[in-house]
Amino acid sequence: MPSILQVSDAHLSPRNGLFRGNLDLVRRAAEAAPPDLVVASGDLSLDGAGREPDLAFAAEQHRAFAAPLLALPGNHDVGSEPKLAPHQPVDDARLDRWRRHLGPGRGVVDLPGWRVIGLNSEVMGTGHAEEEAQAAFIAAAAAGAGDRRIALFLHKPPFLHAPEEAGWNPWSVPPEARPALAPLLTHPGLRLVASGHLHLHHEIRRGAVTHVWAPSLSFTVPASMQPGIPGARIGGALLHLLHADHVETRLLAPAGVEAVPMDTVQDQTYPRA
Repeated sequence: MPSILQVSDAHLSPRNGLFRGNLDLVRRAAEAAPPDLVVASGDLSLDGAGREPDLAFAAEQHRAFAAPLLALPGNHDVGSEPKLAPHQPVDDARLDRWRRHLGPGRGVVDLPGWRVIGLNSEVMGTGHAEEEAQAAFIAAAAAGAGDRRIALFLHKPPFLHAPEEAGWNPWSVPPEARPALAPLLTHPGLRLVASGHLHLHHEIRRGAVTHVWAPSLSFTVPASMQPGIPGARIGGALLHLLHADHVETRLLAPAGVEAVPMDTVQDQTYPRA
């Protein structure tokens, strides 16, 4: 059966040696049974939105897997919508920088019986031209799926608790941007929605669809910053096995993978001015 390795939130930079060992351990573990596809679901870099060397280094590290790579941007890579990233909004320069190093930032990969769709969640709710272009891409990708099952990947989850939830939060797609996802979220073939961003590992079934948040390959976020949000603060990656009509998701956490508390590396990752 087809398999997808999902890695997320590696936060790599040539300016420090943090977190590199985690990605190396996952890469070596995957060599025993290489997946059909690697999906990097955002925040590959520590500060690619502000520093091109960070993005270039992260791209090099993620391309070292022995499988095709579908790379999707996170807020640390290209900025985000104004409420989340007022000092690093998504703009043409940041998107062009991403494309030079890692490709379009969205895409379709067809595997036997399945359509894998990757999206750029960071343009959602921005009003940037890429948001409208991606909405057209979403509609076309959903309409062309045929009888394939669909696995959807993006950096931020579409919602935290329920698709009808209102109110902005820093952890999911803005509610005003969610309707553009409807062709996929309501598609009868949808079986998986996989994301990152929260630095939490959590899985839940909603009907026939598994919603899963990938653990971080870098640091964990304090519980005080995520009140009421479920999930395990662990390190690792996810291996998705695509069966005929469902997805089996396994945690890939080789010995030695470390989930570093954010406050212990704060001065190295986000030094104060």
